[in-house]
Amino acid sequence: MKKLHWGHGLAIALGCFIIFILFLILIFPMGKQNSEMISNNYYEEELEYQKVIDAKNNATKLKELPIYTATKEGIMIKFPQDIKVDGDKVDFVLFRTNDSNLDVKKEISLQHNVFLIPKKVISAGSYTLKLKWAENKTNYQVDYDILWK
Repeated sequence: MKKLHWGHGLAIALGCFIIFILFLILIFPMGKQNSEMISNNYYEEELEYQKVIDAKNNATKLKELPIYTATKEGIMIKFPQDIKVDGDKVDFVLFRTNDSNLDVKKEISLQHNVFLIPKKVISAGSYTLKLKWAENKTNYQVDYDILWK
């Protein structure tokens, strides 16, 4: 039987290193999650974010906020009677953080201070509901985290 000397050890170490590098190149990327950006217009939206901060601060000053209820028909959103929305127009976004294809964005006409997001447009999972409206030309925004089952 032949003895191992330093040349064999060097060859074994180099072989292990090459196998490790091949693992990093070929196998490791297969386990990565979807790494798409949350928004395609990230930088432009960042510059406009002060308006969002102001709208959220305005909403914190309200006596009552809109509330949502998960029903078997979908997500019911009810505005308090003392909120008079300009033009009865409310924007909502159901924002899905892990898949932008499942986002739901719409401007709706508010009737009797209630509207419904039908369950057929919502997939099971975690969403952020963003409600945006204006009252007396003052912008408001509230965000809710929703788990739809």
